[in-house]
Formats: sequence, structure tokens, C-alpha cells
Amino acid sequence: MTSGTNTHKTLNDLFDTSCREYATRPCLSMAMEEPLTYGDIEKKVQAMSSALYASGVKKKDKIAILAENSPNWGIAYLSLIRLGATVVPILPDFTGTDVRHILTNSKVEIVFTTKRQIDKILDLQNHKIEKIITLDDSKPHSELSSLTTLSDFLSQSEQLPEKKRAKLHALTQEIDENDLASIIYTSGTSGHSKAVMLSHRNLLSNVQAAAQLVNITPEWTFLSILPMSHTYEFTIGFLLPLYNGCRITYAGKSPTPRILEQICKHEKPTAMCIVPMVMEKIYKKRVMTAVEHSTLLTMAVKVNFLRQILFQKIGKKLLDFFGGNLELLAIGGAAINIDTEKFLREAKFPYIIGYGLTETSPLLAGGPLNDPTIELGSTGKPVPGVEIRITSPDPETGIGAIMARGPNIMQGYYNMPEATAETIDKDGWLATGDLGNFDPQGNLHIKGRSKSVIVLAHGENIYPEAIEEKINCNMYVMESLVMENNERLEARIYLDYDLIDQETKGKSNEKQKEFINKILLEIQQTVNSQLPTYSKVHTFIERQEPFIKTATHKIKRYLYTSRSEV
Repeated sequence: MTSGTNTHKTLNDLFDTSCREYATRPCLSMAMEEPLTYGDIEKKVQAMSSALYASGVKKKDKIAILAENSPNWGIAYLSLIRLGATVVPILPDFTGTDVRHILTNSKVEIVFTTKRQIDKILDLQNHKIEKIITLDDSKPHSELSSLTTLSDFLSQSEQLPEKKRAKLHALTQEIDENDLASIIYTSGTSGHSKAVMLSHRNLLSNVQAAAQLVNITPEWTFLSILPMSHTYEFTIGFLLPLYNGCRITYAGKSPTPRILEQICKHEKPTAMCIVPMVMEKIYKKRVMTAVEHSTLLTMAVKVNFLRQILFQKIGKKLLDFFGGNLELLAIGGAAINIDTEKFLREAKFPYIIGYGLTETSPLLAGGPLNDPTIELGSTGKPVPGVEIRITSPDPETGIGAIMARGPNIMQGYYNMPEATAETIDKDGWLATGDLGNFDPQGNLHIKGRSKSVIVLAHGENIYPEAIEEKINCNMYVMESLVMENNERLEARIYLDYDLIDQETKGKSNEKQKEFINKILLEIQQTVNSQLPTYSKVHTFIERQEPFIKTATHKIKRYLYTSRSEV
């Protein structure tokens, strides 16, 4: 852990301390490239903050970053908060309509972007972007007077008079822990986008809490594959390694398994943040498929000690896939399938499950790493400094609404005082919108979103996410959604058509359809045999295209559950 922790009040303090203590150590790079040191990054941040100051950026200005991951993304962010500006990170996967709404709603006047993203910001109406700066130095629309490359923009820092440099230094000392660092627009899974306001204190407290869950040293290398504009990757995959003097390397655009394996072989990462879908695909395609096609392995996995031996051998191969040095795989952003987690546990794979929200900077519960009391299916313990309570628990199950309080709780929703008041009460407790309970060991178990609960005529609460987890255990299932339709439960299932094509190679369309119907029937029988009568699923329907999902691959349930057809 970085020394001088108690003196940290802002993210600027975090960065300054790390640059001072780890000046010669590697800091940021794209994968397969030579990293910039902490000393190099410090100089670049100083140059960029000078250029921003020279161009008129001041405290509380809102500046957007719409770009893919890169060292320049991080340098731009660190430079902006140095001036007390508020960064508006925008997910690169957002549509042009979403991007333009965010820029207009937040009144952004400067945007850092790239060639791949710039078209999304060109058709703004009734709102003018004063300056567009390309982080990749591209000039795709050279006729735009507002567009400049990063190199050209940085040349302004050399023209900053000494008097202004002194004012800039004084300004950086005035940044307060309660100043806004980010406004993050998140579409979520249950409705339209809200803008979450996170302060320096919010983010810094969460970094310091996360640092207590794992023993991270400056020798670690973090490989970043998730978007930095998402709070999960930003806090755990960017700020946390910076705090500990680690190296961060960026994979570039979402890598295929083959490219990821090549990157890991070269970079040998110690830590990665991923969403459950990545591990679930690996488990189903590399583990379950091998087992299903071998009578010997099918028998072996039914015997505890043989299964553990087998899974540990597979786990060793999986570690080799990730470069052989992995000590931490942080899994978050959505719920992980229980069978996948059982495999990771028995394979002795170094993973940790986390739970949180953008509104909580984001981590609420997780780990600690290697704690033997963490139950399968749980998200571990509340992180240091965070209180979690269950309100109105069911007398039999203990399941109730999850509330959280701590220094990581957002300041509120931007320009939405009513929504803020509905979410955070006068005592500082935030309603997460999730349902859950604690086990006797103090682990938090998430049961689903409160808005997703289905109540049929019999009056029993049905948690669709719990049923979907059972459906998704089937090796042929990619994802599923359970909903109510005319007082009955209905499951829509998107299958793994690559695997089905392999299994039915050379067969007619009619035979392939028979194969799919057989899979659906097997899923129905298996899943319903595990459910009480009141929550059995009446209809299982094949869906032939993926569901629309959030950045962390949670299905946008509200798009489907408000109507009977999907």
C-alpha cells in the first residue's frame, strides 16, 4: 500500500504521491509497447494541465472524454481534475444519440475523443462544442475549426507565461475532497440514463477500501480490457494500480480469445478486471464441452476428489492462458453463474467477486481475497468503511432491500434533486435497488433487483434472476430472461449457436430444429425440478438474437418485461 495514505484528500494527492515514490517505475502503456514511467506521466500531466489552463479551462468546467482506453485517456483525466474540472467519461459503445444527449445535458464545451468516435458529436443542435481534441492525434475532419490534435493542443503549454504558471500551481492546491471529479451517465438495467456525481472523496475512499482486500505490490501489472469510462474499471483497474505504483497496460479494443492469449503471454499480467461473461464462456466452451464429450470425464466430475484434481489441472492451463503470473482476477459488473464460480473455487483460481454500483464509486462488497469464510454465490464481505443493512427482511428468508452508507456514496444525480432524494435518505443511506441477505459468516448474497420481483396470483415473491442462473448453467445457453406473461412464468433463451452448429454439423435444418427443441425440453425439466411449484416456468422459448445489454453485460430487463413479445 502506498505510504502517506492519511495525507490523501484528493485524487491529485494520490497521483502526486505515486509519482514521487515510483518515479522510475513503469506506469502506462498499450499492450506490447514500451511503458511510460510515473515520471514520464507526471510530465505529460503537467504539460496537458498547462495547455488546458492556457485555453481557459477552470474549476467546475465539465469536459468529456469519449475515447477507447489508452494512456492518453488517463493523462487527460488526471490533467483535468488537476484544474478542478469535472470529467464526463462517455462509454465508447454509446450511440450517437446517447452521446449527444449527454453532451447537451451536461453542458460540455470541450471533448477529448478519437477518430472512431468523432462522428457521434458532429450533429449537435442548440449546443456548441468549443474544442474537440483527438487523443490519437487524428484529423478526420480537418475542416472543423474546433478540432485540434493532442500534439497541437499540447504546444500551447509551452506558451504559458511564468505568472500564469504560478496561478496554475496555486489552483491545483485549492482542489477540495468534496469537489466533483466525475459525472458518469449510466443507462443501467431498469430505465433511462441518470448522471451520477462522484467527488474526489467518493473515489479515493473506494480505492483505499479496495487496497485492503488484496495485498498489491508495485511489481504487479494490471491488464485493462474493460472501458475506463465505466466506474468499475476506472476505480479498480486504473486508480487502484496507480495508488500502489503498479504498471497498467491496455489491450486496445475488446480482444478475441486468441489475441488476449497473445497479449497475456507477452505482458504476463498479475491482475485483471473482467465481467462474468468472459469466465462463463471459458468455462462452458473449454471445460463443460470437454467433459460432455468424454465418458471418463463425465464420470470423474461426479466424484469430489477426482473432480477437484481434474479442475485444478484445467485451472493450471487457464492460468497459462492468462500468462502464468495471475494473482487476482476481479469479477464484477454482473452476477456470475454459480457453476462457473464452483469451477473457479475447485480449480484454486485466484479470483474475487465484487458487488457495487456506479452510485457507490463502485465497490460495496467483495472479498477479502483468500478469505475461507466466503460462501459460494455470495459477494463476500462489505468493504472497509462501508455499512450495508437489509431493510424490511422477509421473516423466513431474511431477504430484503439492500441499503448502503459510507464515504463512497455519490453526491447525487446531476440536475435531478427528486431522484436523489428518493435514492439517498436524510441519514445518508442509499437505496441500491437490489434485494439480498447476509449469511451467518457476514457474506452478502444478491437475490436480484427489487423492480424485477414477480408476484403472481398466489402472492409468493419470485426472483427471476435466481431462475435465470439455473437456466444459464446449461452449456448450450448463452443468456436468458424470465418474465411474467398472463400470470405465468415464461423464459426466453438465447442459445450458443456456434456450439449447436458444431453438434449438428452436416445435419438438415429440420434435424437441427429437433436438436434445439430437445435442448429446450431438457432445460425445462432440469430447471423446474429444482424449483418450488409456485415458481416453475411454464414456457421456454428460443430467442434467436442476443438481448440488449449494458456496458457490464447485464440485460436491459426493462426493454423486455414491459411487453409480452421479445
